[in-house]
Amino acid sequence: MHKNMLAFLDMIAFAEGTSTSPATKCKGYDVIVTGEDRKPEVFTDFSQHPFAGGRKSKVIREGLTSNAAGRYQFMGRYWLHYKAALSLPDFGPASQDKWAIQLIRECRAIDLVESGNIVAAIVACKSRWASLPGAGYNQKEHKAADLLAAYTRAGGVLT
Repeated sequence: MHKNMLAFLDMIAFAEGTSTSPATKCKGYDVIVTGEDRKPEVFTDFSQHPFAGGRKSKVIREGLTSNAAGRYQFMGRYWLHYKAALSLPDFGPASQDKWAIQLIRECRAIDLVESGNIVAAIVACKSRWASLPGAGYNQKEHKAADLLAAYTRAGGVLT
């Protein structure tokens, strides 16, 4: 995998708060969205998305629920689609990375990431991750400067 793609994935995990979660034992791949109780939660069964079996979504705050899980905080409602489309064997780290790269591809940002045009890549991908600046999901959005710092800390090269 291209080093800039690895750094961009690390940046997304930073933005989503999974790689920095105090509960993770697996670089954020095991993190479940934090609810209104603010208690970090992880999962250990990577056979499928943790909400795929009918587990109720977590209440984030009044009027907002989520069943996001994994390093890139994938919503459960998309699991079966991407599992089939990408032939994912499970919800393990390799499958989560493959899914995240597919989302970046859908945003037409692969070349932007690999060339180091990360500001443009962030803008292109903001519809996929609520933590990116300008996403507009009424959730915490990180500043571009903080994301660029995370990206370069992860070994990414900016152009």
